[in-house]
Amino acid sequence: MSDLVRFGVSLDVELLDRFDELIARMGYANRSEAIRDLFREKLVEQEWETPGKEIFGVVSIVYDHHTMGVHRRLTELQHRSYARIISTMHVHIDHHNCLELIVLRGIGKEVRSLAEHLISLKGVKYGRLNMGTTGSSVR
Repeated sequence: MSDLVRFGVSLDVELLDRFDELIARMGYANRSEAIRDLFREKLVEQEWETPGKEIFGVVSIVYDHHTMGVHRRLTELQHRSYARIISTMHVHIDHHNCLELIVLRGIGKEVRSLAEHLISLKGVKYGRLNMGTTGSSVR
C-alpha cells in the first residue's frame, strides 16, 4: 500500500459548506475520498493532453432517428473510423429518439477530434465525451 500524506487546505467556510453538501449528496464517506477523486479527474484530463498517450473515451449522443440522414451520417463516420471504435450500443429511448454510446480508443487528440465530429453532426440533439484512462498512472 502507498504511503498516505496528510496536508492542510485553507478554504472559505461557505465554499467548504457547499463542498460538504455536494459530497453528501454524492454519497462520499468523507472529504478525503471526494478530494482524491477531484485530483484523479484532473490527472486524467492531463493524460489526454500527453502526446502519443493512448486513452479511451465514451461518446454519448442523442438524436431523432426521423431526422433526414442522421443515422446514415453517424454510421458512415463510424465506419471510416472503425480502428478507433471499440464498441457501440444503440438504445431506443422513445418513438423518435435514440441514444448511442460509442467507446473510442486511441491517441487523445485523435479521439477528441472524432468525438467532436460525431457530436457536431447535423441532427444530433445532445452529445458528450467522457474521458477515460486505464488508471495505471492514477491511483
